Amino acid sequence: QVQLVESGGGSVQAGGSLRLSCAAFGYTVSYACMGWFRQAPGKEREGVAYIDSNDSTSYADSVKGRFTISRDNAKNTLYLQMNSLKPEDTAMYYCAADFRRDYAYCYTGRARYWGQGTQVTVSS
Repeated sequence: QVQLVESGGGSVQAGGSLRLSCAAFGYTVSYACMGWFRQAPGKEREGVAYIDSNDSTSYADSVKGRFTISRDNAKNTLYLQMNSLKPEDTAMYYCAADFRRDYAYCYTGRARYWGQGTQVTVSS
């Protein structure tokens, strides 16, 4: 059974940093396309960062240069390092994983597996 468990969320002032973790169980992270998504109250879910099975990464324009996605295959964990946080980064953050060859499922929010989310709150 595949399970994703996020952690690392919290409250921070603008300009601060947080590192989110997503521990994976039941599969090997290096085989999957994985992504971080976020959803703020009253807004649609949006993709933040992605890493595919070839370790290629991509980011939403709103976080480029501030956020870094990575994974530790030995720990079977996905990370999102978030620096220079802004109030508009406030949201529930979710990690997702998909094993299908078509990465579009991953990039467009149609991944098969999702975590329960971790809240990030950035105050001004």
